[in-house]
Amino acid sequence: MAAAAIPFGLGIGLSLGMLGGGGSVLAVPVLVYVLGQSVHQATTVSLVVVTAGAVVGGLTHARRGRVCWRHAITFIAAALPGVIAGTALGQAVSGRALIAAFAVIMLAAAAATWRKARHDAGSTRTEVPQPSCPALQVARVLAAGLLVGAMTGFFGVGGGFLIVPTLAITLAFSMRMAVGTSLIIITTTSLMALTAHLAAGRTLEVGVTVTMTVAAIAGALAGVRLAGHVPQRQLGQGFAALVLVVAAYLLISATLLGGPPGTS
Repeated sequence: MAAAAIPFGLGIGLSLGMLGGGGSVLAVPVLVYVLGQSVHQATTVSLVVVTAGAVVGGLTHARRGRVCWRHAITFIAAALPGVIAGTALGQAVSGRALIAAFAVIMLAAAAATWRKARHDAGSTRTEVPQPSCPALQVARVLAAGLLVGAMTGFFGVGGGFLIVPTLAITLAFSMRMAVGTSLIIITTTSLMALTAHLAAGRTLEVGVTVTMTVAAIAGALAGVRLAGHVPQRQLGQGFAALVLVVAAYLLISATLLGGPPGTS
């Protein structure tokens, strides 16, 4: 079973390194539908895998000047209370309801990201010589951090599928800067959520967790390299398409096919 996690771990890491998110979007469905874990166990394993991939990808992007540190720190500070509240709420919700809600939010994030990418149609260069950060709007960043923190704790995800659209659309980041900054935020919020999950008594399968994590690290390194050679419009549309496909499947499963295995 652990060996089956290798190709999925590579895909998760590739998504994180290249798109700044999407790791949990892939990890949770794979762990539940392919590797047979419960939804609550899968969300905890997902946090371990995503944290590792985000650390590697985030540090590499940071060395290339693609992180807005002031935004990231402010966002993270607001996320902590949201993570605690979201984890507590997630404990009281069934796996089927959790997956359905997850899918609906993913669809909204995919639509918003696709629209943003279309507006970036004029950005065809593969490299931005001097990436810059937008002005820090403290109130907006704090509100976004609190909301994403709650989602991270509730769904057991790194939150990249929410953070990237938030940075790109609400806070006026370029897609390339949104990807790098998102990974720094994901690293910290995922660690927060993982700590909260373990404190709440969640468990994980060591073999699958270690195997998928190592593969995700390798994928993240490859993803960062690719990210510097893809136009921003394609980065945004690729991210949106990934989220859309997985969200559609999860929504169909939760509403028409009886939900994830072992849930009600």
